[in-house]
Amino acid sequence: MNPLLKDRVDKLDIQNIEKKWQKYWQKNKLFEVNKNKEKFYCLEMFPYPSGKIHMGHVRNYTIGDVIARYKRMRGFDVLHPIGWDSFGLPAENAAILNKVHPAVWTYENIAYMKKQLMAMGFSYDFTREVTTCSPEYYKWNQWFFLKMYELGLAYRKSSMVNWCNDCATVLANEQVIDGQCWRCGNVVVQKELEQWFFKITNYAEELLTGCDTLIGWPEHVVSMQKNWIGKSIGTEVDFPIFESNERLRIFTTRPDTIFGATFMCIAPTHPLASQFLGNNSELKGLIDNYGKIDDKIGIFTEHFAINPLSEENIPIFVANFVLMEYGTGAIMSVPAHDERDFEFARKYGLAVRQVIIPKDVQVDDILTNAYIGEGVLVKSKQFNNLFNIEAIEAISKYIEEKGIGKRVVNYKLRDWGISRQRYWGCPIPIVYCKTCGVVPVPENELPVVLPEDIEFSGGSVSPLAQVESFCRVKCPRCGADGRRETDTMDTFVDSSWYFIRYCSTKEEDALDKENIKRFMPVDQYIGGVEHAVLHLLYSRFFTRVLRDIGVVDFDEPFRRLLTQGMVCKETLKCPEHGWLFTDEVKEDKCIHCGKEVLKGRTEKMSKSKKNVIDPNVLINKYGADTIRLFSLFAAPPEKDLEWSDQGVEGASRFLNRLWNLVETNVDTLKKTDIKGFRGNSGLFKKTHQTIMKVTESIERDYHFNTAIAAMMELLNEMTGLQHDDKSLKFAVRAMILLLSPFAPHIAEELWEVSGAERGISKQSWPEYDKEAAKEDEIELVVQINGKVRSKIMVDVGLNDDQIKGIALSDERVISFIGSSVVKKIIVVKGKLINIVVTN
Repeated sequence: MNPLLKDRVDKLDIQNIEKKWQKYWQKNKLFEVNKNKEKFYCLEMFPYPSGKIHMGHVRNYTIGDVIARYKRMRGFDVLHPIGWDSFGLPAENAAILNKVHPAVWTYENIAYMKKQLMAMGFSYDFTREVTTCSPEYYKWNQWFFLKMYELGLAYRKSSMVNWCNDCATVLANEQVIDGQCWRCGNVVVQKELEQWFFKITNYAEELLTGCDTLIGWPEHVVSMQKNWIGKSIGTEVDFPIFESNERLRIFTTRPDTIFGATFMCIAPTHPLASQFLGNNSELKGLIDNYGKIDDKIGIFTEHFAINPLSEENIPIFVANFVLMEYGTGAIMSVPAHDERDFEFARKYGLAVRQVIIPKDVQVDDILTNAYIGEGVLVKSKQFNNLFNIEAIEAISKYIEEKGIGKRVVNYKLRDWGISRQRYWGCPIPIVYCKTCGVVPVPENELPVVLPEDIEFSGGSVSPLAQVESFCRVKCPRCGADGRRETDTMDTFVDSSWYFIRYCSTKEEDALDKENIKRFMPVDQYIGGVEHAVLHLLYSRFFTRVLRDIGVVDFDEPFRRLLTQGMVCKETLKCPEHGWLFTDEVKEDKCIHCGKEVLKGRTEKMSKSKKNVIDPNVLINKYGADTIRLFSLFAAPPEKDLEWSDQGVEGASRFLNRLWNLVETNVDTLKKTDIKGFRGNSGLFKKTHQTIMKVTESIERDYHFNTAIAAMMELLNEMTGLQHDDKSLKFAVRAMILLLSPFAPHIAEELWEVSGAERGISKQSWPEYDKEAAKEDEIELVVQINGKVRSKIMVDVGLNDDQIKGIALSDERVISFIGSSVVKKIIVVKGKLINIVVTN
């Protein structure tokens, strides 16, 4: 027996096949980089080790794995690493609930999930595996912090912060979604705390202009980045406070409407708010509702401001929809020309004055809603009859000339608050000394390691603050008694540079410049659109900081970005037992009570609604290749995937059909020599067409579903007719090579079974011959008066008159035309013929 076939599997025993080839890949280190070819860095966003991978993971990582395997076959030196985003609140909550240390919980989950990833056949280079909760990794978080502190990019201040009572920690602005915590969904309140910040606003303009270079990113993600940065060009104007020497400075992008300002609004956290109202309960209520725009609440301060242009007194309100973090924390309110202000004015009975009207249009004195269109100015003194776009410039210039304001650029982007009042995170390398103040930990004392002897109570005080052995430390500067910072870093710090750490193996310097230069930027990044603002923006910021401290020499970390869709499944609900798993339903009835089960809408898989599928169950039943194939075939990668049991069965049948074809013809495949073969059969042509379609589908837009469909067509061609031996072997070999990135285990086995040298992963991608792939005939749609009535096959080289003749002789066309008169025939090359007839 051929020694290469000594462990050959004679039937499609998929579990043994997959274990066999996973062992082979690992033993031969096939997925480690060699640095001898042109590089390609393929990266999926690394997972949080929550315990088990889910179908969203499977889809995400399968997409990346196909790209990585394809690029290897195209001759690239592919870097395809994996790691674990392993700090975070869930581990701490698990520690409280299960009385187990977060590190134990985390590392047990990592071990289990790693086995799952390997069982899926993902081609990761595990020599570069990172775990962000290890001191070897987070030492560099602390080093970056010190460098940023030196540059003034890390600073501490007291500020109102977003606070989640349930998570007992601060949230960055980006982590508050519609007034709720991004993680637990509970209402976020405002709280004043001393916090550490990264000065991301120093890079606001560069991050914004850099968006225009992200040509390999989805347009909607780039738009989300731009909108979050939120550049506004406008004017700051000082409104004197009536009977006071103070002035209220506002920011507006619409100085053309200043004569229509009938009241002012300031943020609840504006210094004047407490000055005007004191610390009363109403103001506290506004602070608790801070930033929630669904319910617009205001408090009249009993104070007035003087409009510097109209010179009238207008009331000042504290309003919950005005953000201290944007502009100056104060706005002039023009209800006639702003929907939000209009709604507020109606609620509180405030004046509405229209100062812009459509040109040459009569308008009603009483507005029923705000007018936000363009027009000419009225009731605006010397600026009357100016077109409002011109008035923006004219009034801004007038304000500057009078010394009551200036033109400015503002950004919605706020500095990144990184302090978290939790244990399971990277310690901030700062010591507080009564003599020296804030003192950074010296670099040679890094890492500041999290203590392990800690108890978790679930209280609102950081667990680290209760560990005296950690807190008490000598001041690095004067040697006196000091205390460590007990806040930890936001876990988004961990994920803002991990892609750079992957450039070096675990044994190499984490910031080896040659390795970074070799592999960065990432050529293809893959992950969920939910990270379009948070992670991606922070990563872009971090990359620029590392550039400025000399670690990297590029601006953008990710050349191309693919945001895959969600995996969705219908929900099942029992009137008595609530949400049900699929196996809790039999014949449309709940197995627990027998009641009729309501089939709900198809939505994102979630444990809470039990519309989930366990990948382990599917692997045990069908094998990893089937699951990979289905997750790629069911929808294009950027679209949501709707789960289908029938679709999984279909993918399994396809692989079994291919297996049976090879097994049936194995002797022929082994003995047939196709070296230098160039056939002229239909199968030979179809094979080249398939290679072309699969290659183009991957190269053009990663539409793996169309690539798989083309392979299915080729299999139908192979099994539908008798073929000469050489054409069959040529087609089978090409099919296995094309399939290998998608279903690598079975492809490896079929490659070996058919008599080829072991190791399809080391083979080159098949090339297609354009001449051989050319169609001899094409299908054209025939329309009669614009409606499809037939389809015809015509030779590629026919002219329009010949095509018209074939269409008019088609039996279906003849029957539809009947006694009608043909007035005109339009031929659209390669697509359709439209026959225009009249009765």
